[in-house]
Amino acid sequence: MPYRQRIESCFAEAIGENGLDRADYDSALAQTAEALSDLRARYDDGSLPLLRLPTARDDLDALASTARRYGEAFSHVVVLGTGGSSLGGKTLHALAGDAFGITSPCDHETPRLHFMDNIDPHSFTHLLQALDLARTGFLVVSKSGSTPETLTQFLICFEAVLQDVGEKKAAAHFTLITEPGSNPLRGLGDVLGMEILDHDPEVGGRFSVLSLVGLLPAMMVGVDAVSLREGAAAALDPVLKRSPPKDCPPAVAAALVVALARTRGVSMTVLMPYVDRLDCFGAWFRQLWAESLGKGGQGITPVKALGTVDQHSQLQLYLDGPADKMFTLIISDVAGSGSRVDPALARGSALAWLAGRTMGDLLDAEQRATAETLIRNHRPLRLIEIKHLDERVLGGLLMHFMLETIIVARLLGVNAFDQPAVEEGKCLARASLEGE
Repeated sequence: MPYRQRIESCFAEAIGENGLDRADYDSALAQTAEALSDLRARYDDGSLPLLRLPTARDDLDALASTARRYGEAFSHVVVLGTGGSSLGGKTLHALAGDAFGITSPCDHETPRLHFMDNIDPHSFTHLLQALDLARTGFLVVSKSGSTPETLTQFLICFEAVLQDVGEKKAAAHFTLITEPGSNPLRGLGDVLGMEILDHDPEVGGRFSVLSLVGLLPAMMVGVDAVSLREGAAAALDPVLKRSPPKDCPPAVAAALVVALARTRGVSMTVLMPYVDRLDCFGAWFRQLWAESLGKGGQGITPVKALGTVDQHSQLQLYLDGPADKMFTLIISDVAGSGSRVDPALARGSALAWLAGRTMGDLLDAEQRATAETLIRNHRPLRLIEIKHLDERVLGGLLMHFMLETIIVARLLGVNAFDQPAVEEGKCLARASLEGE
């Protein structure tokens, strides 16, 4: 398994009255058996294609060809999409070393990616003005092909490229990803002669990170798609091999979450990685969890945090506020890594305790201290431990949290794969523009 999940600090014997009784946990864990059986059945009959992606390889050559073409033709690639059409790609892209705008060491060999997942005209116009459009490609992602934000972005970008490079060359700057069948994005792409790749209609956007939606932009910057899927396969393996729920980490986690919600009033789950490159992972998880579970009065609110920075913004609330949260820290083996503090400088500035220490030593001390502090303050804590972050580990984490979400949905009695409530806002926005 690419990661280790530790749950002992979620129980009453470790943290007191805010922790779970073993009987309540065992009851919830037993209920996951039906969800695991359903996942296996859907894998066998192919009705949940997400589960077949970890072992799929036949799609990768075509994606590699498009990624290679973009790498040869463009210095910049703008990804147009929102929600699941963007967050998965951003999460994978972070593996290339692009966290917080820090470019990869191999940036001269791969295009620089820009994920434009919002429609603030100020930032969008600023980006287009800053780019050399003759050396910029665009990846346009909309499962439905009718997402108004993405279509608006696409039309504006195409007009800008058309003015810059001319009618004969403009279409080659665009690749569209949308589901088969008639839709506005596919119709425009057909008329304009653009490359169009099929988005599997049975893979929802927030579950699409291991499909071409997440993989294509990641492959453009050198992320290893095979290793990603191998890690995902490792996380899925206990489900498919009919391991008992106690030996299936996503089922264990789902049982914890639901039992804490039912018996301890936990209504929020805080995901706090101590790895900068997992910051986008937190945003990806937040959408996955919220859209999949928040239905019919049910749901557990996801909270995105990042260590160590949010020790200085959120931890006070977590430790001394309402006991209505479960915490998941993702920590790595960082001790001894990074630059070392000069002993002479440290001792000369009353910082002898840092003398000779690496930045990784401090991060390791802080992540473990946060875990211990949460435990001492009687907060339910799950630890996910990784040795280091790479494609295989990230693939495992992605599949784990998708499975955990699906199992929690089953226990709550909601459909993990729809989002009926958000449609009203879309209709109102369109009606507003049509009425002007």
